[in-house]
Amino acid sequence: MQINILDAKNRLSQLVRAAQAGEEVVIANRGQPVVRLVPVAPAAPAGALPSASVAAWFDSLPALPAHARRSDADIAADVHAERDAWD
Repeated sequence: MQINILDAKNRLSQLVRAAQAGEEVVIANRGQPVVRLVPVAPAAPAGALPSASVAAWFDSLPALPAHARRSDADIAADVHAERDAWD
């Protein structure tokens, strides 16, 4: 849809809803298109990183030193031993 500036001022909220619904809204000055209304992409939550950034960050971390590495079986055994100690 193309609309002149004066009409756009009077119908701005309607035009914004149309743009949000995916309709192309062009505002013209004396019949010449000058601007296009487009919806803004939703923002990520504060502090959130795109998954690619998280993966890159994780890959950049240094590996654990050998003395700090444990196998899955060792971790599971430690968890069971800790639970048994609760009784």
